[in-house]
Amino acid sequence: MKVRRLRLEGGARQARGAAVVIDVFRAFTCAPLLFELGVSEIRFVARPEEGLALKREDPGRILIGEVNGAPIPGYDLGNSPKEILACPPERFRGGRVVQRTSSGVQGVLIALERAAPVLPASFVNARATARHLLRLNPPEVSILAMGRNMKEPAPEDELCARYLASLLGECAYDHREALRELLFSPMTQLFTSGRYPYLPAEDAVYCLQRDLFDLVLCAQKEGDAVIVRPVSAS
Repeated sequence: MKVRRLRLEGGARQARGAAVVIDVFRAFTCAPLLFELGVSEIRFVARPEEGLALKREDPGRILIGEVNGAPIPGYDLGNSPKEILACPPERFRGGRVVQRTSSGVQGVLIALERAAPVLPASFVNARATARHLLRLNPPEVSILAMGRNMKEPAPEDELCARYLASLLGECAYDHREALRELLFSPMTQLFTSGRYPYLPAEDAVYCLQRDLFDLVLCAQKEGDAVIVRPVSAS
């Protein structure tokens, strides 16, 4: 198994083989959480308007997302684990979610052009994702750290990519040292500063938890849609 670590939009366009698309803050922490709460599928869309159009067709859909971190007008929830967890769990059972984000979702949509399978991941399901890849044993794996808006590297995504590579036997990883770096990173500090209500400190705490879910997510094209569903991790 050849493992390549790539980053940002350019890396997503270079993805080949099996691709793991990493977005720790916060898209692919929210996605596993939503499946844990019982949603049946998540549809990824590139533009906010696509989600709003789908909601008009089916008012029962749940719209979740952000643009540059901020909630999208007309969407039900922001891209926030805290917001999701504050809702009654029954709101999500059997639900169909539409998710739009500026980094992770866009990276998946790009990677799907040339890579398969494409697995959204973060710290919360990294070990399950690595175990799935070891079982599949593809000739090539692309690990994509999507960063901020696919333009600027983000320590949380880079370190999660390293963690996942270590689980595939490619490198060493020390989570204590990683946390030391992450706690003082500009993005974590932005969450903990309280400057933006839509970036709550609780989100940073939740997103930096390792291996909360024994859950592997897989994105696939279904007609003109990109749908994410869980696959068995055991």
